[in-house]
Amino acid sequence: MVSPNSLTRRAFTLIELLVVIAIIAILIGLLLPAVQKVREAAARMKCSNNLKQIGLAMHNFQDARGYLPSGGTRDYAPYGTQTTGGGWGSAWTVFILPYIEQDNIFKRLLFAGQSGWGTSASNNIRVSQGTKIQTYLCPSSSVGEDAPSPFQGVRPNQNNHYVAVTGAVPGLIPGFIETRIHRGNTGTINCCSGGIMSGGGAIIPGSNNPTAIHRIADGSSNTILVSEQNDYLTTLNGTRVAWGAGLLHSWQIGWHWHAPSWNGGQTDCRTFQMTTIRYRVNQKTGWPNPPGHCGQTGVCQNMGTNIPLNSAHTGGVNAVMGDGSVRFIRDSIPINTLAQLATRDDGLPIANDY
Repeated sequence: MVSPNSLTRRAFTLIELLVVIAIIAILIGLLLPAVQKVREAAARMKCSNNLKQIGLAMHNFQDARGYLPSGGTRDYAPYGTQTTGGGWGSAWTVFILPYIEQDNIFKRLLFAGQSGWGTSASNNIRVSQGTKIQTYLCPSSSVGEDAPSPFQGVRPNQNNHYVAVTGAVPGLIPGFIETRIHRGNTGTINCCSGGIMSGGGAIIPGSNNPTAIHRIADGSSNTILVSEQNDYLTTLNGTRVAWGAGLLHSWQIGWHWHAPSWNGGQTDCRTFQMTTIRYRVNQKTGWPNPPGHCGQTGVCQNMGTNIPLNSAHTGGVNAVMGDGSVRFIRDSIPINTLAQLATRDDGLPIANDY
């Protein structure tokens, strides 16, 4: 006969319970980083796919027009109906809308009288409220989706996390002299000088001399079209700032000139939705305190033409090349190699170590 006492189950001691809790905590601690890595891998893949769609849209635009879209220009032909006057026109982010399945938005737009700026009749007013174009948002970005632009109280204005690469500043590529530049006012701290603007890339400001895939002398696979600019920078006093070409006045505004005379003087060299390579990838720290210094560094709040390519991805940024392929460009890429990838016709071999 079995004794009742033999059926009694021994309870956990306090020490045993603490050991079990400690083991569970260790397992959770090991699991969470793995989950975070999986999430970031998925986000990076989505970001890469966004750039793939942008690259395909660029090619489809060229198939329809015979040239790649302008990085940004006034509302003059072939991008608008304006014939005189100035004003801020639209950017490549607007011109490729029909080719990223956003033709319904494109058909609502007008291209005259500062189509990219926040006037009462602007396109910003027409499409900003409630409009989300996911193709222009990297899920890894920590700066958010809404731009702080002051457009007559209209909210929200969506950020753009991607920038066309218009070229590189002179002096970065040994043996190559870049003359297709504008320099802003070097004494301007914030708005509105921009920095140093180049037109040596594949997607450039203005509309009078458009580029095309067949005009990329270095080869389409060796030239960047669009990359990332969507993480915080940190200034000398430790302030985290969301400075970027698509992070102030939203995704529509482009440039306010039509036919640049390269290597000339121009007071305002801000190129929204575009950047000119001057610094290394993910150079996020050590910038002048807010509002930055547009004239001296080209990195500032309103708006630095030389803000570096940056992302929240570990180790680099995604970029879509002229052939439509998407590559991951590491932080460690030499600045001269990055400048070569930004320039369509430097004629020099590119190292395969990026």
